[in-house]
Amino acid sequence: MIRTVTILIGCALLGWCSIAQAQEATLSDAFKESTIVELTARMNDFYVEPDLAVKTSQHLKERLEAGHFKEVADADAFAELLTKEVRSISKDKHLLIRRVTQARGPISNSTEGFLERHRNAIARDRENAGGIKAVKILEGNVGYLDLRSFPQLHVAREYADGCMKLLSGADAIMIDLRENGGGYPEMVQYLCSYFFGQRVHLNSLYWREGDRTQEFWTFEQVAGKQLPDVPLFVLTSERTFSAAEEFSYNMQSQKRATLVGQTTRGGANPGRIMQLNETLEAIIPVGKAVNPITKTNWEGTGVVPDVKTSPDETLEAAHQLAKAAALKYGTDQKQNREDLSARLVASLDAFDTETGDESLYEILRQCEQHGLLDREVINIIGYEYLMNFKQNRVAEAIFRANSLLSPEVANVFDSYAEALAMNGKMDEAVKNYQKAVDIAKSTHAPELQLFEENLERARQQVKQK
Repeated sequence: MIRTVTILIGCALLGWCSIAQAQEATLSDAFKESTIVELTARMNDFYVEPDLAVKTSQHLKERLEAGHFKEVADADAFAELLTKEVRSISKDKHLLIRRVTQARGPISNSTEGFLERHRNAIARDRENAGGIKAVKILEGNVGYLDLRSFPQLHVAREYADGCMKLLSGADAIMIDLRENGGGYPEMVQYLCSYFFGQRVHLNSLYWREGDRTQEFWTFEQVAGKQLPDVPLFVLTSERTFSAAEEFSYNMQSQKRATLVGQTTRGGANPGRIMQLNETLEAIIPVGKAVNPITKTNWEGTGVVPDVKTSPDETLEAAHQLAKAAALKYGTDQKQNREDLSARLVASLDAFDTETGDESLYEILRQCEQHGLLDREVINIIGYEYLMNFKQNRVAEAIFRANSLLSPEVANVFDSYAEALAMNGKMDEAVKNYQKAVDIAKSTHAPELQLFEENLERARQQVKQK
Protein backbone atom coordinates (compact mmCIF):
# COMPACT_ATOMS: atom_id res chain seq x y z
CA MET A 1 0.00 0.00 0.00
CA ILE A 2 1.38 3.40 -1.00
CA ARG A 3 1.57 5.98 1.77
CA THR A 4 1.60 9.66 0.81
CA VAL A 5 2.46 12.55 3.09
CA THR A 6 1.90 16.08 1.82
CA ILE A 7 4.76 18.53 2.29
CA LEU A 8 5.00 22.03 1.02
CA ILE A 9 7.78 24.16 -0.36
CA GLY A 10 11.26 23.09 0.64
CA CYS A 11 10.64 20.33 3.16
CA ALA A 12 13.01 18.09 1.21
CA LEU A 13 15.84 20.24 2.49
CA LEU A 14 14.90 20.66 6.14
CA GLY A 15 17.69 18.37 7.25
CA TRP A 16 15.80 15.18 8.07
CA CYS A 17 18.07 12.28 8.87
CA SER A 18 18.00 8.93 7.07
CA ILE A 19 17.26 5.74 8.95
CA ALA A 20 20.37 4.09 10.26
CA GLN A 21 20.33 0.62 8.78
CA ALA A 22 22.79 -2.17 8.24
CA GLN A 23 24.22 -2.50 4.74
CA GLU A 24 21.79 -4.51 2.60
CA ALA A 25 22.74 -7.26 0.30
CA THR A 26 22.99 -6.29 -3.36
CA LEU A 27 19.62 -4.99 -4.53
CA SER A 28 17.75 -7.39 -6.76
CA ASP A 29 16.78 -6.51 -10.31
CA ALA A 30 13.15 -7.12 -9.34
CA PHE A 31 13.39 -4.53 -6.54
CA LYS A 32 14.87 -1.94 -8.88
CA GLU A 33 12.28 -2.56 -11.58
CA SER A 34 9.32 -2.45 -9.17
CA THR A 35 10.64 0.78 -7.65
CA ILE A 36 10.93 2.42 -11.07
CA VAL A 37 7.47 1.19 -12.07
CA GLU A 38 6.00 2.67 -8.87
CA LEU A 39 7.94 5.92 -9.29
CA THR A 40 6.81 6.44 -12.89
CA ALA A 41 3.20 5.70 -11.92
CA ARG A 42 3.36 8.35 -9.18
CA MET A 43 5.02 10.82 -11.58
CA ASN A 44 2.36 10.31 -14.24
CA ASP A 45 -0.47 10.66 -11.71
CA PHE A 46 0.79 13.61 -9.68
CA TYR A 47 3.75 15.52 -11.13
CA VAL A 48 2.73 19.13 -11.79
CA GLU A 49 4.09 19.06 -15.36
CA PRO A 50 2.35 16.05 -17.03
CA ASP A 51 4.37 16.26 -20.27
CA LEU A 52 7.63 16.12 -18.35
CA ALA A 53 6.29 13.20 -16.32
CA VAL A 54 5.73 11.22 -19.51
CA LYS A 55 9.21 12.05 -20.81
CA THR A 56 10.75 11.13 -17.48
CA SER A 57 8.91 7.80 -17.39
CA GLN A 58 10.11 6.93 -20.87
CA HIS A 59 13.66 7.92 -19.96
CA LEU A 60 13.69 5.70 -16.85
CA LYS A 61 12.27 2.78 -18.82
CA GLU A 62 14.99 3.12 -21.45
CA ARG A 63 17.72 3.39 -18.83
CA LEU A 64 16.40 0.31 -17.01
CA GLU A 65 16.29 -1.75 -20.20
CA ALA A 66 19.84 -0.61 -21.07
CA GLY A 67 21.09 -1.98 -17.73
CA HIS A 68 22.01 1.46 -16.39
CA PHE A 69 20.98 0.54 -12.83
CA LYS A 70 22.36 -3.00 -12.84
CA GLU A 71 25.61 -2.30 -11.00
CA VAL A 72 24.04 -0.27 -8.19
CA ALA A 73 24.52 -2.28 -5.01
CA ASP A 74 22.67 -0.46 -2.21
CA ALA A 75 19.55 1.60 -1.64
CA ASP A 76 21.31 4.92 -1.03
CA ALA A 77 23.27 4.72 -4.28
CA PHE A 78 20.15 3.59 -6.16
CA ALA A 79 18.13 6.52 -4.76
CA GLU A 80 20.90 8.95 -5.69
CA LEU A 81 21.11 7.63 -9.24
CA LEU A 82 17.32 7.71 -9.66
CA THR A 83 17.27 11.33 -8.48
CA LYS A 84 19.99 12.23 -10.98
CA GLU A 85 18.10 10.57 -13.84
CA VAL A 86 14.69 12.14 -13.14
CA ARG A 87 16.25 15.58 -12.71
CA SER A 88 18.13 15.21 -16.00
CA ILE A 89 14.77 15.46 -17.75
CA SER A 90 12.72 17.76 -15.52
CA LYS A 91 15.53 19.97 -14.11
CA ASP A 92 13.28 20.14 -11.03
CA LYS A 93 15.37 20.41 -7.84
CA HIS A 94 12.42 19.44 -5.65
CA LEU A 95 12.28 15.99 -7.25
CA LEU A 96 14.05 13.60 -4.90
CA ILE A 97 14.27 9.88 -4.20
CA ARG A 98 15.66 8.86 -0.81
CA ARG A 99 15.39 6.34 1.98
CA VAL A 100 12.23 6.45 4.08
CA THR A 101 13.07 9.12 6.65
CA GLN A 102 13.37 8.52 10.36
CA ALA A 103 10.76 11.20 10.88
CA ARG A 104 8.12 8.69 9.82
CA GLY A 105 9.93 5.37 9.71
CA PRO A 106 8.72 2.21 7.98
CA ILE A 107 5.02 1.76 7.33
CA SER A 108 3.42 0.84 10.65
CA ASN A 109 -0.09 1.09 12.02
CA SER A 110 0.95 0.33 15.60
CA THR A 111 0.18 2.76 18.41
CA GLU A 112 3.78 2.46 19.60
CA GLY A 113 5.13 3.45 16.18
CA PHE A 114 2.75 6.41 15.91
CA LEU A 115 3.67 7.72 19.37
CA GLU A 116 7.38 7.37 18.67
CA ARG A 117 7.09 9.40 15.46
CA HIS A 118 5.01 11.99 17.32
CA ARG A 119 7.63 12.29 20.08
CA ASN A 120 10.37 12.64 17.48
CA ALA A 121 8.43 15.41 15.73
CA ILE A 122 7.96 17.32 19.00
CA ALA A 123 11.67 17.00 19.79
CA ARG A 124 12.65 18.26 16.33
CA ASP A 125 10.30 21.24 16.60
CA ARG A 126 11.73 22.18 20.00
CA GLU A 127 15.33 21.92 18.80
CA ASN A 128 14.57 23.85 15.62
CA ALA A 129 13.19 26.86 17.60
CA GLY A 130 10.97 28.03 14.77
CA GLY A 131 13.86 27.92 12.31
CA ILE A 132 15.58 30.81 14.13
CA LYS A 133 19.35 30.71 14.49
CA ALA A 134 19.90 34.23 15.79
CA VAL A 135 18.11 37.53 16.36
CA LYS A 136 19.83 40.70 17.55
CA ILE A 137 20.29 44.43 17.10
CA LEU A 138 23.41 45.41 15.17
CA GLU A 139 25.29 48.69 15.01
CA GLY A 140 23.21 51.54 13.61
CA ASN A 141 19.99 50.20 15.19
CA VAL A 142 19.74 47.55 12.48
CA GLY A 143 17.69 44.48 13.38
CA TYR A 144 19.10 41.11 12.25
CA LEU A 145 17.22 37.80 11.95
CA ASP A 146 19.07 34.65 10.87
CA LEU A 147 16.29 32.30 9.75
CA ARG A 148 17.23 28.75 8.70
CA SER A 149 13.80 27.35 7.76
CA PHE A 150 10.08 28.16 7.54
CA PRO A 151 8.44 25.51 9.79
CA GLN A 152 4.71 24.91 9.99
CA LEU A 153 2.78 27.96 11.14
CA HIS A 154 1.44 26.45 14.36
CA VAL A 155 4.98 25.48 15.35
CA ALA A 156 6.86 28.67 14.45
CA ARG A 157 4.33 31.47 14.86
CA GLU A 158 5.15 32.34 18.49
CA TYR A 159 8.88 32.25 17.78
CA ALA A 160 8.38 34.70 14.91
CA ASP A 161 6.24 36.97 17.09
CA GLY A 162 8.95 37.06 19.74
CA CYS A 163 11.62 37.97 17.20
CA MET A 164 9.50 40.66 15.62
CA LYS A 165 8.83 42.18 19.04
CA LEU A 166 12.58 42.48 19.58
CA LEU A 167 13.06 43.98 16.11
CA SER A 168 10.09 46.36 16.30
CA GLY A 169 12.23 49.30 17.45
CA ALA A 170 14.87 48.89 14.74
CA ASP A 171 15.31 51.55 12.05
CA ALA A 172 16.13 48.88 9.43
CA ILE A 173 15.88 45.09 9.36
CA MET A 174 18.02 42.40 7.74
CA ILE A 175 16.57 38.89 7.26
CA ASP A 176 19.33 36.41 6.52
CA LEU A 177 18.12 33.51 4.35
CA ARG A 178 21.53 32.40 3.11
CA GLU A 179 21.27 29.04 4.89
CA ASN A 180 17.50 28.66 4.59
CA GLY A 181 16.42 25.54 2.70
CA GLY A 182 12.69 26.18 2.72
CA GLY A 183 9.57 25.01 4.51
CA TYR A 184 5.89 25.90 4.46
CA PRO A 185 4.16 28.71 2.54
CA GLU A 186 1.82 29.59 5.42
CA MET A 187 4.83 30.59 7.53
CA VAL A 188 6.18 32.67 4.64
CA GLN A 189 2.77 34.29 4.40
CA TYR A 190 2.74 35.10 8.13
CA LEU A 191 6.23 36.59 8.30
CA CYS A 192 5.58 38.67 5.18
CA SER A 193 2.47 40.07 6.89
CA TYR A 194 4.64 41.94 9.41
CA PHE A 195 6.03 44.13 6.64
CA PHE A 196 2.85 45.45 5.02
CA GLY A 197 0.21 47.85 6.29
CA GLN A 198 -2.58 46.65 4.03
CA ARG A 199 -3.82 43.37 2.59
CA VAL A 200 -1.49 42.22 -0.20
CA HIS A 201 -1.69 39.24 -2.58
CA LEU A 202 1.75 37.67 -2.09
CA ASN A 203 1.75 34.46 -4.12
CA SER A 204 -0.42 31.69 -5.52
CA LEU A 205 0.11 27.94 -5.77
CA TYR A 206 -1.36 25.99 -8.67
CA TRP A 207 -2.14 22.36 -7.81
CA ARG A 208 -2.42 19.77 -10.56
CA GLU A 209 -4.77 17.66 -8.45
CA GLY A 210 -8.16 19.32 -8.79
CA ASP A 211 -6.77 21.84 -11.30
CA ARG A 212 -7.04 24.54 -8.64
CA THR A 213 -5.17 27.65 -7.57
CA GLN A 214 -4.65 28.62 -3.93
CA GLU A 215 -3.99 32.31 -3.17
CA PHE A 216 -1.79 33.52 -0.33
CA TRP A 217 -2.53 37.02 1.00
CA THR A 218 -1.03 38.82 3.96
CA PHE A 219 -2.79 38.15 7.25
CA GLU A 220 -5.14 40.92 8.34
CA GLN A 221 -3.57 40.77 11.80
CA VAL A 222 -0.35 39.57 13.35
CA ALA A 223 0.41 39.26 17.05
CA GLY A 224 2.91 42.12 17.08
CA LYS A 225 3.51 45.52 15.58
CA GLN A 226 3.44 45.68 11.79
CA LEU A 227 6.37 47.50 10.16
CA PRO A 228 5.20 48.55 6.70
CA ASP A 229 7.75 51.35 6.29
CA VAL A 230 10.90 50.03 7.97
CA PRO A 231 13.70 49.51 5.39
CA LEU A 232 14.03 45.76 4.77
CA PHE A 233 17.02 43.84 3.39
CA VAL A 234 16.99 40.12 2.54
CA LEU A 235 20.29 38.21 2.33
CA THR A 236 20.43 35.35 -0.21
CA SER A 237 22.90 32.76 -1.43
CA GLU A 238 23.14 29.78 -3.77
CA ARG A 239 21.81 27.69 -0.85
CA THR A 240 18.65 29.75 -0.43
CA PHE A 241 15.88 27.46 -1.64
CA SER A 242 12.17 26.98 -2.06
CA ALA A 243 10.08 28.75 0.63
CA ALA A 244 13.05 31.03 1.38
CA GLU A 245 13.06 31.91 -2.33
CA GLU A 246 9.35 32.59 -2.16
CA PHE A 247 9.84 35.06 0.71
CA SER A 248 12.62 36.77 -1.27
CA TYR A 249 10.61 36.80 -4.51
CA ASN A 250 7.47 38.07 -2.76
CA MET A 251 9.33 40.98 -1.21
CA GLN A 252 11.24 41.80 -4.38
CA SER A 253 8.18 41.72 -6.66
CA GLN A 254 6.27 43.93 -4.20
CA LYS A 255 9.27 46.32 -4.09
CA ARG A 256 9.21 45.92 -0.33
CA ALA A 257 12.82 44.79 0.22
CA THR A 258 16.30 45.02 -1.24
CA LEU A 259 17.86 41.61 -1.91
CA VAL A 260 21.61 41.32 -1.30
CA GLY A 261 23.80 38.32 -2.12
CA GLN A 262 23.83 35.67 -4.82
CA THR A 263 21.19 34.15 -7.10
CA THR A 264 19.22 31.47 -5.27
CA ARG A 265 18.91 27.76 -6.17
CA GLY A 266 15.69 27.95 -8.16
CA GLY A 267 12.97 25.65 -6.77
CA ALA A 268 9.36 26.83 -6.95
CA ASN A 269 7.39 23.56 -7.05
CA PRO A 270 5.97 22.29 -3.72
CA GLY A 271 6.07 18.53 -3.34
CA ARG A 272 4.43 15.56 -1.69
CA ILE A 273 6.20 12.65 -0.03
CA MET A 274 5.14 9.34 -1.57
CA GLN A 275 6.45 6.07 -0.16
CA LEU A 276 7.42 3.72 -2.98
CA ASN A 277 8.16 0.65 -0.84
CA GLU A 278 9.51 -0.28 2.59
CA THR A 279 12.91 1.23 1.76
CA LEU A 280 12.49 4.22 -0.55
CA GLU A 281 10.24 7.24 -0.93
CA ALA A 282 9.99 10.07 -3.43
CA ILE A 283 9.26 13.75 -3.13
CA ILE A 284 7.22 14.59 -6.21
CA PRO A 285 6.26 18.21 -6.96
CA VAL A 286 2.49 18.44 -7.24
CA GLY A 287 2.13 22.22 -7.61
CA LYS A 288 3.90 25.36 -8.75
CA ALA A 289 4.12 28.97 -7.61
CA VAL A 290 2.52 31.76 -9.66
CA ASN A 291 3.40 35.29 -8.60
CA PRO A 292 0.45 37.73 -8.99
CA ILE A 293 2.72 40.47 -10.35
CA THR A 294 5.18 38.65 -12.62
CA LYS A 295 2.73 35.83 -13.50
CA THR A 296 5.64 33.40 -13.24
CA ASN A 297 8.11 32.15 -10.63
CA TRP A 298 11.76 31.39 -9.92
CA GLU A 299 11.77 27.71 -10.96
CA GLY A 300 15.08 26.86 -12.61
CA THR A 301 16.30 30.46 -12.64
CA GLY A 302 16.50 31.35 -8.97
CA VAL A 303 15.81 34.77 -7.48
CA VAL A 304 18.33 37.34 -8.69
CA PRO A 305 19.39 39.79 -5.95
CA ASP A 306 19.18 43.55 -6.42
CA VAL A 307 22.72 43.93 -5.10
CA LYS A 308 25.07 41.13 -6.16
CA THR A 309 27.98 40.32 -3.88
CA SER A 310 30.46 37.53 -3.29
CA PRO A 311 29.49 35.13 -0.48
CA ASP A 312 32.13 36.58 1.84
CA GLU A 313 30.93 40.14 1.31
CA THR A 314 27.18 39.65 1.67
CA LEU A 315 26.73 40.30 5.38
CA GLU A 316 28.95 43.37 5.49
CA ALA A 317 27.48 44.82 2.30
CA ALA A 318 23.93 44.35 3.53
CA HIS A 319 24.79 45.86 6.92
CA GLN A 320 26.31 48.95 5.32
CA LEU A 321 23.22 49.45 3.14
CA ALA A 322 20.96 48.87 6.14
CA LYS A 323 22.84 51.34 8.35
CA ALA A 324 22.51 54.07 5.72
CA ALA A 325 18.81 53.34 5.32
CA ALA A 326 18.35 53.20 9.11
CA LEU A 327 19.98 56.61 9.55
CA LYS A 328 17.61 58.22 7.08
CA TYR A 329 14.58 56.35 8.40
CA GLY A 330 15.43 57.21 12.00
CA THR A 331 15.86 60.90 11.14
CA ASP A 332 12.56 60.95 9.26
CA GLN A 333 10.78 59.18 12.10
CA LYS A 334 12.15 61.63 14.64
CA GLN A 335 10.85 64.53 12.57
CA ASN A 336 7.48 62.78 12.20
CA ARG A 337 7.27 62.28 15.96
CA GLU A 338 8.09 65.94 16.58
CA ASP A 339 5.41 67.00 14.11
CA LEU A 340 2.87 64.65 15.66
CA SER A 341 3.73 65.88 19.13
CA ALA A 342 3.15 69.48 18.06
CA ARG A 343 -0.18 68.53 16.46
CA LEU A 344 -1.24 66.66 19.62
CA VAL A 345 -0.45 69.66 21.83
CA ALA A 346 -2.37 71.96 19.48
CA SER A 347 -5.33 69.56 19.44
CA LEU A 348 -5.43 69.38 23.24
CA ASP A 349 -5.03 73.15 23.69
CA ALA A 350 -7.79 73.93 21.21
CA PHE A 351 -10.12 71.09 22.18
CA ASP A 352 -13.66 71.62 20.90
CA THR A 353 -16.30 69.89 23.03
CA GLU A 354 -18.54 69.46 19.97
CA THR A 355 -16.08 68.05 17.43
CA GLY A 356 -12.93 67.37 19.41
CA ASP A 357 -13.48 63.68 20.23
CA GLU A 358 -12.94 62.36 16.70
CA SER A 359 -10.04 64.65 15.81
CA LEU A 360 -8.30 63.85 19.10
CA TYR A 361 -8.82 60.12 18.51
CA GLU A 362 -7.22 60.41 15.06
CA ILE A 363 -4.14 62.25 16.28
CA LEU A 364 -3.70 59.81 19.18
CA ARG A 365 -4.06 56.88 16.75
CA GLN A 366 -1.26 58.30 14.60
CA CYS A 367 0.89 58.90 17.67
CA GLU A 368 0.49 55.28 18.71
CA GLN A 369 1.11 54.01 15.19
CA HIS A 370 4.39 55.89 14.95
CA GLY A 371 5.56 54.81 18.39
CA LEU A 372 5.25 58.24 19.99
CA LEU A 373 2.73 57.04 22.59
CA ASP A 374 1.36 53.75 23.88
CA ARG A 375 -1.81 53.01 25.83
CA GLU A 376 -0.13 53.44 29.20
CA VAL A 377 1.22 56.89 28.33
CA ILE A 378 -2.14 57.89 26.85
CA ASN A 379 -3.77 56.84 30.13
CA ILE A 380 -1.28 58.93 32.10
CA ILE A 381 -2.03 61.97 29.91
CA GLY A 382 -5.74 61.40 30.56
CA TYR A 383 -5.24 61.46 34.31
CA GLU A 384 -3.09 64.59 34.04
CA TYR A 385 -6.04 66.37 32.45
CA LEU A 386 -8.48 64.79 34.88
CA MET A 387 -6.66 65.31 38.19
CA ASN A 388 -4.13 68.11 37.70
CA PHE A 389 -5.43 70.29 34.88
CA LYS A 390 -9.08 69.82 35.96
CA GLN A 391 -10.18 69.58 32.32
CA ASN A 392 -12.60 66.69 32.75
CA ARG A 393 -14.10 66.86 29.25
CA VAL A 394 -10.69 66.66 27.58
CA ALA A 395 -9.75 63.76 29.86
CA GLU A 396 -12.95 61.96 28.88
CA ALA A 397 -12.06 62.32 25.18
CA ILE A 398 -8.53 61.00 25.82
CA PHE A 399 -9.79 57.95 27.71
CA ARG A 400 -12.45 57.31 25.06
CA ALA A 401 -9.80 57.33 22.35
CA ASN A 402 -7.68 54.92 24.37
CA SER A 403 -10.60 52.49 24.71
CA LEU A 404 -10.97 52.50 20.93
CA LEU A 405 -7.24 52.00 20.40
CA SER A 406 -6.94 49.18 22.97
CA PRO A 407 -10.35 47.48 23.15
CA GLU A 408 -8.80 44.32 24.64
CA VAL A 409 -7.40 46.07 27.75
CA ALA A 410 -9.59 46.21 30.87
CA ASN A 411 -7.87 49.17 32.53
CA VAL A 412 -8.58 51.62 29.69
CA PHE A 413 -12.32 51.06 30.15
CA ASP A 414 -12.04 51.49 33.92
CA SER A 415 -10.25 54.82 33.38
CA TYR A 416 -12.80 55.91 30.78
CA ALA A 417 -15.61 55.04 33.18
CA GLU A 418 -13.99 57.11 35.94
CA ALA A 419 -13.91 60.20 33.70
CA LEU A 420 -17.53 59.64 32.65
CA ALA A 421 -18.56 59.38 36.30
CA MET A 422 -16.79 62.63 37.19
CA ASN A 423 -18.64 64.29 34.30
CA GLY A 424 -21.97 63.07 35.68
CA LYS A 425 -22.57 60.45 32.98
CA MET A 426 -23.25 57.59 35.40
CA ASP A 427 -25.17 55.28 33.05
CA GLU A 428 -22.32 55.33 30.54
CA ALA A 429 -19.84 54.96 33.39
CA VAL A 430 -21.55 51.77 34.58
CA LYS A 431 -21.42 50.30 31.07
CA ASN A 432 -17.69 50.92 30.81
CA TYR A 433 -16.96 49.66 34.33
CA GLN A 434 -18.82 46.50 33.29
CA LYS A 435 -16.61 46.19 30.17
CA ALA A 436 -13.54 46.49 32.36
CA VAL A 437 -14.81 43.68 34.61
CA ASP A 438 -15.74 41.43 31.67
CA ILE A 439 -12.35 41.84 30.01
CA ALA A 440 -10.52 41.37 33.31
CA LYS A 441 -12.35 38.09 33.89
CA SER A 442 -11.55 36.76 30.40
CA THR A 443 -7.90 37.78 30.64
CA HIS A 444 -7.45 36.93 34.34
CA ALA A 445 -6.27 40.47 35.04
CA PRO A 446 -4.92 40.97 38.59
CA GLU A 447 -6.98 44.18 38.98
CA LEU A 448 -10.29 42.31 38.67
CA GLN A 449 -11.30 42.86 42.30
CA LEU A 450 -10.64 46.60 42.04
CA PHE A 451 -12.67 46.84 38.83
CA GLU A 452 -15.57 44.95 40.45
CA GLU A 453 -15.51 47.32 43.44
CA ASN A 454 -15.57 50.34 41.10
CA LEU A 455 -18.50 48.83 39.20
CA GLU A 456 -20.48 48.17 42.36
CA ARG A 457 -19.82 51.69 43.66
CA ALA A 458 -21.05 53.20 40.38
CA ARG A 459 -24.20 51.06 40.48
CA GLN A 460 -24.97 52.27 43.98
CA GLN A 461 -24.57 55.89 42.88
CA VAL A 462 -27.04 55.29 40.03
CA LYS A 463 -29.56 53.79 42.48
CA GLN A 464 -29.26 56.78 44.81
CA LYS A 465 -30.09 59.29 42.08
